[in-house]
Amino acid sequence: MRRFFPPYVYNPITFFGAGLAGLSFGLIIFLTILELLSPESKPYMGIITFIILPIFLLIGIFLLVVGMLRERRRLEQGIKRRKRFMIIDLNDPKQRRMITLFSIGAVLLLFFSAFGSYKAYEFSDSDEFCGEMCHEVMAPEYTAYLSSPHSRVGCVTCHIGSGAAWFVRAKISGSYQVYSVLFKKYSKPIPTPVKDLRPAAGTCEQCHSPQHFFSEIRREFTYYLYDEKNTKSSLSMLLKIGGGNSDLGRAEGIHWHMNIANKMEYLYTDSIRDNIPWVKQTNNITGKVKIFKKKNFVYDEKKVNKENLRTMDCIDCHNRPSHIYNPSDKSVNLSMSLGRIDEKLPYIKNIAVNALEGDYSTKQSGLDSIAYAINDFYNTNFPSVAQEKKENISKAIEEIQKIYNRNYFPSMRVSWRGFPNHLSHLYDSGCFRCHDGEHFTDDGEMIRRDCNLCHTIISQTTSKGENLVSMSGVDFVHPEDLGTDVKDLICVECHARK
Repeated sequence: MRRFFPPYVYNPITFFGAGLAGLSFGLIIFLTILELLSPESKPYMGIITFIILPIFLLIGIFLLVVGMLRERRRLEQGIKRRKRFMIIDLNDPKQRRMITLFSIGAVLLLFFSAFGSYKAYEFSDSDEFCGEMCHEVMAPEYTAYLSSPHSRVGCVTCHIGSGAAWFVRAKISGSYQVYSVLFKKYSKPIPTPVKDLRPAAGTCEQCHSPQHFFSEIRREFTYYLYDEKNTKSSLSMLLKIGGGNSDLGRAEGIHWHMNIANKMEYLYTDSIRDNIPWVKQTNNITGKVKIFKKKNFVYDEKKVNKENLRTMDCIDCHNRPSHIYNPSDKSVNLSMSLGRIDEKLPYIKNIAVNALEGDYSTKQSGLDSIAYAINDFYNTNFPSVAQEKKENISKAIEEIQKIYNRNYFPSMRVSWRGFPNHLSHLYDSGCFRCHDGEHFTDDGEMIRRDCNLCHTIISQTTSKGENLVSMSGVDFVHPEDLGTDVKDLICVECHARK
């Protein structure tokens, strides 16, 4: 039998390596074609196609070479293989049937291998894979994600995005995460912010274009006090979205920070980016630079940790865009305003918030304790209400338990208190990280601390029943009498999450 290759090629190790390399190469071609035909780029497709399968291809090539070198050494030593390849005779009916069945089986195996590879990739690209495979660890983030404004945006779209470089970085980081889960080395809760998160220009701004942010949007808020009557107040404000391209509208308001004519940089000195002593503003058109810093802070480039120097983007304010844990009083206010919790139940705001904020060892004990605490409160203090409004109390308990289910996870030590939200300034410093009246340039210019920079309150119904309305803006009246002007206070001083 004539052979096309040198004799040292014909050995089991080389054949196995060649088979592995050939199968891997075929799957790479197959998945590459699928990727080209797919209407959108899928990060996990690239990971399988350009990272995982090439590893097997290289292993196959390595075994192929090792097999040839080993066999040549054997031949030089005079060791020959006695066994010869079997002779295939298609004139023999038995061999013909065997070859036919083997060929059909091989084709089916290749087909199902390719199909299985695609389905495995498809599952690994799903949100269920990200959120449910590591159930206990990711349950809080996945639950919050499902209730978020981005619940229809795939996990990989924000956490990886398109392009090879970032999904390689993400998977290197993911390898350590797998190790952490397997050997229970992960933190409780998962720390925030995510340090290796891709810049917003490659994720958020693929859908939200800063060049097209203009005008204002109206937001309404309803508040209830902790007294017996759950005294109600409300306000309506215009949020000045602003920003954008000055050629198309006014470049002002909240998104002025993201104006394409400006570059904002800042230095933070703590793990949650709450303490910001130094801010740099660069006008990209004129090149003018302004540096604002707190008094007594000295910026020494040699001593500054470069990892703590950031260029501001969406995530610096919208730092919880998808994994949002809502404060207990905010959640209860919303449910009461929507009629899901009867606001006529005495002290319901007070007892609901206290029940949610209890220290529970497990999720189930939390749910059971909430039901017990509320029923016990009304049975003990308002027995007539407990009888007359039994159904309303049951509905309130059910709603409060839903709030707990969405925002509290004892096994991972997760609650809204552990995750700063910089989007506002009620429970966290937020805007006041910079707009605190303490950042100055060398010539005395200050980063303004003026609420009307970002919003205008156009109407408010106070807790005393007064209706205040003005399109030019009304002064905020705190639901409770604090004995001082609220302009002299920072919300987080009283409402801080910790």
